[in-house]
Amino acid sequence: MDERAPPIPLRARPMPFSQAIMDTALPTTSMGPKVTFTSVEELEAHLIAFHTQMMFTRGSGALYCKLLMSTLAGAALEWCVSLPDGHITTFNQFATLFRE
Repeated sequence: MDERAPPIPLRARPMPFSQAIMDTALPTTSMGPKVTFTSVEELEAHLIAFHTQMMFTRGSGALYCKLLMSTLAGAALEWCVSLPDGHITTFNQFATLFRE
């Protein structure tokens, strides 16, 4: 018998983005950036690589927020999801927090 806890529904999990960002749909034609953030030492290089790949999407700030989050792993992703619910309202704010 499997006694693991049932998974938490997606909407029940904390999300650092505002509702407006969460409501922005990802385009079905976008494959997203192919970079993964690996260490604090590479922070600026990661943002440069991300921006370079995003130049071709012509997306909104909300799209940038969602796709930047998708490039985070490990401690960086844990940091991101630990931000207060609805805290991030713009990409510039997210990028500034990421740099700090």
